This record gives sequence, C-alpha cells and structure tokens, in this order.
Amino acid sequence: MGRLVLVAGSSGMAGAAALAAEASLRSGVGYAVLISPGAIAAELTAAIPSAVLKLGGGQDCGHLGLEHQSLVLKEAQEADAIALGPGLGQSADTFTLVLEVLASFPTPCVLDADGLNALASSPLELSGRFILTPHPGEAARLLGWENAKEVQANREETLLALVEKYQATVLLKGEGSLVAAPGKEVWKNETGNPGMATAGSGDVLTGILGGLLTRGMEVWEATRLAAHLHGLAGDFAAQELGEESIIASDILQFLPQAIKAYGATS
Repeated sequence: MGRLVLVAGSSGMAGAAALAAEASLRSGVGYAVLISPGAIAAELTAAIPSAVLKLGGGQDCGHLGLEHQSLVLKEAQEADAIALGPGLGQSADTFTLVLEVLASFPTPCVLDADGLNALASSPLELSGRFILTPHPGEAARLLGWENAKEVQANREETLLALVEKYQATVLLKGEGSLVAAPGKEVWKNETGNPGMATAGSGDVLTGILGGLLTRGMEVWEATRLAAHLHGLAGDFAAQELGEESIIASDILQFLPQAIKAYGATS
C-alpha cells in the first residue's frame, strides 16, 4: 500500500538505510524506493532485496550530493511520502542536497539523523507535512543549544521550542518519547524501554513512520502510532531477549508482532 522514497545511506552506513527500508516494508509499504550512493549497492542488495534500489553514481560514489538532485526529485514526484536522513553522512554536498529537496515537493516528509543535521546547518521554517524525529543531541543542534543535557533537563520545553521554530510535527526521542505539532497538545508515548537506546533504533522508527504515511494516515496520527509501535516492538524484544541484549534488528524482528498486537486491541 503506497510508495515510499527513502534517501539514505553512505559508505560505512549501509545498515541505517537497510533498517529503515525493511521497517517501512514491515509497516505495510507496497513499494519502497531506496535512493543511495553506488558504493553500497552490493551491501544493500544483500540486506534488503525487497526494496527497489535507485543508485546515485557508480562504485566510487560514497555519498549522495547535489548532482543527484534530479534523481531524488524524479522519484519523489511519484511518492506518497519521503524519508530523508538515515546514514546519509555529513558532507557539505549532502547537506545542500537535503536542503534543496526540502523545498521541492509537496508530499509528507520524515527528517531523521543527517537530514536533521542538514536542517540544523541552515534552519528553515517548514510546514505541517514535515516530521522531525530528533534524539536529544540532534534536538540541541536544531535549537543551537550547547549540548543534550539541557534538552534532557527540559524535554517538554525543548519539544515546544522545536515546534515553534520549525512549524512542523516533532517526535523527541528518548525515555517517554514526546510528540507535538502546531495547535496540538504534547503527547507522551508509554511504550518502550532503555534497551532500545542502541544504534539503528531510530532508523527503524523512521521506516515505520514512512510506512504509515504512505498508507494514507494523517501526519499527527501516523507519528504517534509509529512511536507506539516502535516502543511496543522493543518491549516484545526485551521480554524475549532482555533489555541489555537488544539491538536495532531485534526491534525490527518484533515489529510484525507489535503491529498484530495493536490491531487486536484497537
């Protein structure tokens, strides 16, 4: 159901792109288009054969840049939603690509990881079709604050400051993830556990959210449900494996169980 374009991955970061793409497919996407640099093509083909790969450059291309703008925009024109950022890297050229793409299409858009870092480098006022999913460190950068300690000490105030600055829906990750949007009250997620604080967990969340958006869900509802399902999958993983041993792929493994459980109670 639906078509998602994921702009993700760079040399050394193929896993982030693969996690996001598989999470979107497990969340009901009918067609996941993964736009990544050519250098990681073999890794992605092996990791996520169900996604459709659109490669920027050849085997010597380790990151996406402005020269790949036409490829991204062509695919985005036919997408129901787009997700930017997992594992993209932080080159100036990549940041320029992200900022150009943000202004170029009308579909719902999830910004995570290096997509957020690009936005922090050149802040823009966005709109209600954008969803920002920062962890505390990224939230601090988006606000120009010194470090994540200030965010953790004032999580709700941070969330509202991000919404005010960017005029977008914001999901502030961490213990008790918070969601807010212009004109909406703060919502706190009640699922999840400390074992989910592991590299790649946010990439899975990005994929879930992208998947829900392509199924026609409104941005506010999709963002809250993505946070809930992500945490619920992590809770199922913790029950089976213990919190200490959870890695991001475990959250992905238990995502179908979480979706099934949610469907049985909703």
